[in-house]
Amino acid sequence: MNAEIIAIGTEIVLGDLVDTNTAHIARKLRSIGLDVLYTSAVGDNEDRIADAVRHGLKRSQVVITSGGLGPTVDDMTRAAVARATDRNLIFDEALFEQIRQRFARMGRQMTENNKAQAWRPEGSTPIENPVGTAPSFVVDTGESVIISLPGVPREMEFLLEDAVLPYLRQRFNLNSLIKVRVLHVVGLGESVVDQHVSDLEKLSNPVVGLNAHYGVVDIRIAAKAGSEAEADQLIADVERTARERLGEAIFGADSDTLEEAVMAKLAERGEQVAVVESGTLGRIAGKLAQADQGRGLFRGGEIKSLDGSVDLEALAKSAAEASGANCGLACVASVQDKAVEISVGLWRASGARHWQFKFGGHPALVPDWAATMALNALRRY
Repeated sequence: MNAEIIAIGTEIVLGDLVDTNTAHIARKLRSIGLDVLYTSAVGDNEDRIADAVRHGLKRSQVVITSGGLGPTVDDMTRAAVARATDRNLIFDEALFEQIRQRFARMGRQMTENNKAQAWRPEGSTPIENPVGTAPSFVVDTGESVIISLPGVPREMEFLLEDAVLPYLRQRFNLNSLIKVRVLHVVGLGESVVDQHVSDLEKLSNPVVGLNAHYGVVDIRIAAKAGSEAEADQLIADVERTARERLGEAIFGADSDTLEEAVMAKLAERGEQVAVVESGTLGRIAGKLAQADQGRGLFRGGEIKSLDGSVDLEALAKSAAEASGANCGLACVASVQDKAVEISVGLWRASGARHWQFKFGGHPALVPDWAATMALNALRRY
């Protein structure tokens, strides 16, 4: 069973508005076992919207649109869906009364153009919108359904949860779900991680994929099953294998962050840390301060202007002693011969270490990469 999502709005196509609706809808659809194979965005043009809907109906059993259901001239989804499904638009008196009552409850005057929202494709099933003024609707072609939702996130999310997901479960007798587990790997490149789990990436269920960003590689495990317990077991088998192969390079899963993993290690060791950094825009201190949550494990950070020749171990020791911490972390990101070099120093009473990393990416990414390298050094050593 395949699904497709179409985001409608010229502001999305032009990049003036970030489309968060598609991601939210996709996550909700996978929770009821629907595979989203295509997503797209189209501007406020009736011909192009109708064309996108026609293509969607040819290749997916479920097509969901978001946006274009308002009262203004550029809200064209109703007319476009009617054209794509060879239907007329009809004026729904009951729907109009719902809209009128909604305005009355809000104590607002309904303008003439709000009548446009009471039109819908002939033969469609209206979905009342108790949290807004833009009614939605379902067109069932027999083989496929198209569901048009408002573009306002609050309204879209409510209608999706309250009406659309229950409808889809019943309409297509959906009795499966898709669960996703994401493992976070740090300190290894994407190609290295791929070498360790390439056989897992060939599985059909769960589906395993990689995604790299800022020195962290995510291993995404998506399992489709008839129950949560079955999906959890499918995921657990793959996760166990990945952890056996990658060991401590995996610092967490799902919403876990590297800085939270660092704080957990500090608490486990009975340590506190102070930081001094250069060329990082204060990223390390910012991340640690946010993850500390008042526990006093992070004793403060200092931003300086330094080059790569500085004694990092001595700098880390000085930061620790000045703040009363028993661990110091120093990081300097500097340009050496047109290449960026990230240097990290770590001091504890039991000893000190330092590392150097070459960075060949865009300079704007240096602060995040440096923070990742430094935090991982603190976590592991």
